[in-house]
Formats: sequence, structure tokens, C-alpha cells
Amino acid sequence: MAMNKVQFQKGLSEQRFDKLYGTEEQCRAVVIAVRWPNGFECPACGGTVYCMVKTRDLFQCSACRKQTSPIAGTIYASTKLPLRTWFRAMYHMTQSKNAISSIELGRRLGVKQGTAWKVKHKLQQVMMERDAGKKLDGRVEIDDAYVGGEKIGGKRGRGAAGKTPFVAAVETSPEGRPMRLKLHRVSGFCSDAIEGFAKRKLTRECTVVSDGLSCFTAVTKAGCTHEIIKTGSGVMAVRTPAFKWVNTALGNIKSAITGTYRSISSKHVPRYLAEFEYRFNRRYDLEAMLPRLAWASVRTVPMPYRLLKLAEQWG
Repeated sequence: MAMNKVQFQKGLSEQRFDKLYGTEEQCRAVVIAVRWPNGFECPACGGTVYCMVKTRDLFQCSACRKQTSPIAGTIYASTKLPLRTWFRAMYHMTQSKNAISSIELGRRLGVKQGTAWKVKHKLQQVMMERDAGKKLDGRVEIDDAYVGGEKIGGKRGRGAAGKTPFVAAVETSPEGRPMRLKLHRVSGFCSDAIEGFAKRKLTRECTVVSDGLSCFTAVTKAGCTHEIIKTGSGVMAVRTPAFKWVNTALGNIKSAITGTYRSISSKHVPRYLAEFEYRFNRRYDLEAMLPRLAWASVRTVPMPYRLLKLAEQWG
């Protein structure tokens, strides 16, 4: 059997991470470099000439005199944590195949669980916003799924209480290999929800392959071609070759969620799904995943704790 090159790639080792991001000065230099790759640019007037306010470690524009921090207006805004703590959190969230809970992340970072939760969800927000506008193309396998455990004595399957529905879609190459993944929470498995998903996440040139669930025919309202392959139910349905990659992705996601989290609040499901999606779509280059996340983090607006707790993101 041929070796799975994705699974056995080296990734970013702890030694390599410490060499690149081991000090606060190194992490700050990375943030400055990715925020202003062509040199300092004033966020107020666009000026490029500046001086440093050394007592406060700020950049001051020579034209308008505005003072700014490299982290102002980014996901790190107003943080009291060292940047090296943020970079170590990014390391743990990008270099493992499965997720990491806020409790375990807190242990590894040496911070309280609540602090680790905020860091984790802010970085998940970066991942979600980074991939929000990207659409799948070509042949796409699609399936319905749920986040949430079964309740004793309660209804099972579709419509069960305490479960959050979401759509999983995998773009495959002409050779039949999985390329990109989309995970999107929906209000339910109805035509309106699936049509909205298709318009946001799929190009009009897509050929969507689904099972016999009637709501998936709504992808045609978004201009997609629809192919139905009825699979029935049970083990044989999961093993249907036409849905190999979407079923594989769902199996990995559900195993990771079950093994890592005790429960996930419905209002936070989009960010958890975004984390799995982000890692899957960049799985071919693990070492580059952290600097890419750092690049996106300085282009994501601040996400205060009150918004993290209240967020109900259906888009």
C-alpha cells in the first residue's frame, strides 16, 4: 500500500517552532512583517514615514502624528497576553489532525481555561472569516449531518432534540481525489436552507452529487447541476463509492468532536466547523499553516468576548 504523504508529512516540529517563534520579539516581528509587508502604512492617512514611541512601543506617523500598535484593529487587539502565547496556541490548533479543547490548550499555554477559550475562539473566528467567501467548484459530494449527542429516551436521527444540523460538501478532482471541504450550519434540512447554502458556498458550474434526501434538489435553484445516487441506509450507504470522501470527512470530524469535547453549544458550532474546514483545506502543507493563519489574523477585525459569547452565525 502506498504511503499517505499527507498523513506522514513532517509538519512544523516543536524545535522548529521555538526557533521561529520562541521569543516575544520574534512574534512581534512576524506580526509587523505580515501586517505591513511593504513597510509601515498609517491606518489613518496612509503615510509611510514614521518614528517609534519607545516608551510605549508604538509607531507614530510623521504626517498625521497618529500613534498605532501593530496589533490595533486585528484579532489580537487589546490583548494582555504575550504574542508568543497566541503563536503557541496557533501551533497547537494547526499542527494536530484532531481538535484541542480549551482545557487542554490552557494547560499547554499555562493560562486559565477561560483565557484559553477566548484565544481559541478568536482564532477560530479568523479561520471562519478567511474561508467564508471561497466557493467549491467542479464535482461536489454533499451530505447532511448533525453535531450533538443522543439523549436517553429521546428521538433519534433527524429532528432529534439537542442536535445541530449542518451540511458537509467535498470538492473532488477529475481523478477523484478530495480537494476542498465546506462545513456549514443550517437551520434545518429544507429547500430554503440548502438553496442558501448553494448560493453562498458553491459556484454555478458545480455538479452536486447527493443521496435521495429531497431538500438537496434545491441546489438547482442556485444554478448547480444535481445528480442523485440513492444509497438506502445502514453500513452499505456509508460505503457507497460516490460519497467516499464526504463520508470520510464526516467520520473524522465526528470522531474528533466526540473524543475532544463533552458538548458544543449550537451558537458556537460554526467556529468549530470552521476549524476543521481550515485544517482540511490546508492539509498538504502543515508547516505553512501557522504563518498563513498569522497572516489572516492581522486582517481580521477585533472580536470582543461579548460578541464571541453571543454570536449566532448562520451566513
